[in-house]
Amino acid sequence: MLVKTFGCAVHGIHATLVTVETNISGGVFLYMVGLPDSAVKESQHRIGAALKNIGLKIPGKGVTINMAPADIRKEGTAYDLTTAIGILAADDKVKSEKLENFVIMGELSLDGELRPIKGVLPIAIEAKERGFKGIILPLQNAQEAASVGGLEVYGIENIREVISFLNGETTIAPVKINIQEEFFSLLGKSDLDFSDVKGQENIKRALEIAAAGGHNVIMIGPPGSGKTMIAKRLPTILPPLTIEESLETTKIHSVAGKMGKEKSLVTARPFRSPHHTISDVALVGGGSFPQPGEISLAHHGVLFLDELPEFSRNVLEVMRQPLEDRVVTISRAKFSVEYPASFMLVSAMNPCPCGYYNHPEKECVCAPGIVQKYLNKISGPLLDRIDIHVEVTPVAFSELSSERKAEPSEKIRERVMNARKIQSGRFANNAGTFCNAQMSSNTLRSICKIDEGGQTLLKNAMEKLGLSARAYDRILKVARTIADLESSDTIQNQHLAEAIQYRSLDRDNWGG
Repeated sequence: MLVKTFGCAVHGIHATLVTVETNISGGVFLYMVGLPDSAVKESQHRIGAALKNIGLKIPGKGVTINMAPADIRKEGTAYDLTTAIGILAADDKVKSEKLENFVIMGELSLDGELRPIKGVLPIAIEAKERGFKGIILPLQNAQEAASVGGLEVYGIENIREVISFLNGETTIAPVKINIQEEFFSLLGKSDLDFSDVKGQENIKRALEIAAAGGHNVIMIGPPGSGKTMIAKRLPTILPPLTIEESLETTKIHSVAGKMGKEKSLVTARPFRSPHHTISDVALVGGGSFPQPGEISLAHHGVLFLDELPEFSRNVLEVMRQPLEDRVVTISRAKFSVEYPASFMLVSAMNPCPCGYYNHPEKECVCAPGIVQKYLNKISGPLLDRIDIHVEVTPVAFSELSSERKAEPSEKIRERVMNARKIQSGRFANNAGTFCNAQMSSNTLRSICKIDEGGQTLLKNAMEKLGLSARAYDRILKVARTIADLESSDTIQNQHLAEAIQYRSLDRDNWGG
C-alpha cells in the first residue's frame, strides 16, 4: 500500500514542502531514499524503539520510503514523526484519509514522546501557502506555529496521541493565539533604561542620533567608563518592532533554534553581544549545513562588539559586505542560502592596550607607537562604515552619587520615532532605504544640501582636523539626522558642527 505524508525542508529562512511516500510490499527490508542525511537515516532506529514502547512495530515487510523532491537534501530529526505516521498508515494502523490535510513534523524520543524542532515558523507559513488545513507538531512548538493565522495548529506530546487523533478516537483542540494581542502585550518590555545611566550626556546624545538615523557607532574610552552599560540600553530607544519585522526576526531565530519554549514571537529588538574569540563562520553564518550567524540573529536590532581590536582581523573583515548590503549570502557547491542582516553595529574599545590614553587623570604606560598600532587593528574600510565615533570619559564621583534621575528611555524613544517618521516620508519612493544611514551617494547629494556657510565650515574642519575624504559623506548623513531630530527641513551650521565632532578616529593626530 502506498501512503503520502507531508513535511517541510528548511533552507535559509524559507521552507519547501517535502512529500514522504511510503510503500509496503513483499520482502523484508527498509529503504530510505530521496537524499536523506545521516540523522534522517537513523530515524528508523528511533521510530522502531518508539513504536515498540507504545505496543506497535515497524511491519516485517518490504518498506520503501521516498522523500520528494529527491534532489533537495533532507537534514535533521524533524522527519521522525512524518516517517513514522507514513509507515503506520501504509500498514493500516492509522487511517490515511486525514493525512492530506496536515503537515506533520517532530522528533521522536525512544519512549514515543515528541521533542521540539527548529524552523517551525517558516514551516507553518509554507503549510498555509500550500493550502493545508493544519499542522501537527510537538507541543513546545505550537505557540510559534500558531502565530501564522488561518492554520489549525495541533501541539501534541507523544505519538500515541497523534495516532488516536488521526484515527478519530480522540479530539484535540487546536492552539490559538491572538497575534495582535500577543504582540502588543509583550512589546517594549525591558528591565534596562537610560535613566540608570549617571552622567555621560554626550554619549547618550550620540546614541540618540545613532538610533534616529540607524547609524553605526564606535565608542572609545577607558575601562569602567560605561561603554557596555550604555550600549545595552540602545534597544530601549529604538522604535518598537512592527509585526512584519517581528515575524521576519522570529523566522531567523526559529531556524537557528533560538526560540524559547512555548514562545510565539520575538517582540523586542535583538541585542547580540558575541565574545571577541568568535570565528568568522559563527559571526556571519555558515557551516556544512548553513545556519544564521550573529549578524543575522541581530537582524532589526543591535550587534554589539565589545573590545573591538581584540577581534580577529578576518572576523571583522567579513562584516564589510553585510554592513553594506544588509544581507549575507552563504554559497556552497550545490546551493546558496541568503539570510537577512540589517542591523546596527555598535562597538566599544579602549584607546590603547593599557586603556588610559587621553585619560584626564591616569597616565598611559604604552610605549611610543603602540597606540597607533593598536588602532590599526581596525581596518580603514570597516571604519568607513561606522558613521559616529565618540570618545567616552570617566564619570565624576559627584555625578555617580547624584540622586537626580536621568531622562528615561521612553522620552528619548519619542524623539527617535519622530525623526524616523520624517525619514519614512522622505524615502517613501526609495525602495530598500528606510533611514538616513542607508542613503546612497546619489540620494545623499539631493537630500543633504548645505548652504555656502555650511560648505565653508565643513571645508575648514576637514583641513584643520585632517579629516579623511570618507568622513565627508558620513558627516552629511549624521547632520541630516540631527536636523531631523529638531524637525528642521534644512541642515544648519550647528547640525554640521555637531556631526563633525563625531569623527574622532579620522583625525590625523588621534593616537599620536
